[in-house]
This record gives sequence, structure tokens and C-alpha cells, in this order.
Amino acid sequence: MGRPHPMALRERVVAFVQEGHCNREASRDFRVSPRFVNDLMNLHRNAGSLAAKPQGRPCGSGKLADHHEWVRQRMAQNGDLTLDELCIELGQRDLNVHRSSVGRQLHRLGLSHKKKPGGQRTAPA
Repeated sequence: MGRPHPMALRERVVAFVQEGHCNREASRDFRVSPRFVNDLMNLHRNAGSLAAKPQGRPCGSGKLADHHEWVRQRMAQNGDLTLDELCIELGQRDLNVHRSSVGRQLHRLGLSHKKKPGGQRTAPA
């Protein structure tokens, strides 16, 4: 996802349109899309602010947000569980999740899923 346009550009575009120029002319002059100018003018008219809306999901949301402690306890009980086994156990708790979601959850909780400690993967023969 890209970054929002700078506040200075947003202010210049709104001032340009308020001087009496049309939105398409503003989009050509400032080299932005006509949709950006339309959305910006709607935002200015309705909210009175030009600040960009937050991008992405809020941290801590999602299906697994309420299950952090259960996953942490389950991994403490049996650290050899695979992602698929965790998905099955979560499914028994009426929670249908993909294994990549469980992997991201383990990563956020700081739980490694490596079977061997680092440096012992390739031992000399």
C-alpha cells in the first residue's frame, strides 16, 4: 500500500479548487488523479479536515485476536505442534483459520516454530 499524499499538496489542491478552478484542471496541474481531487474535496466538505485516513487493519484485530492466551498456553503445553495441528484444534473451538494466519500469530507472540536451535542444523559428519 502506498503512502498518502503530503498535507502540503492536499492544502494546495483544495485552495486551487476553491479559487474557482475545476477538479479536472486541478488534477492536471498537480499531476494527481481526478478521483484523488474529488475524494479530497468530499473529505474537506464533509469532515472539514484533509488528514489521510489510517491505512491497513488496526493492530490486534482479526479472528485470532481473542485467542492469544490460548495459543500461548497450548504451545507451552506442547511445543511440537505443527501449524496444521493448531488449525485443527482451533477448528474444534469453532474458529476456522488458515495456517498462514496461525503462523503470523505465532510470530507476533514471539514463538518460534523451529525444531532445532540455530547452528545445529548442519553438523559435521
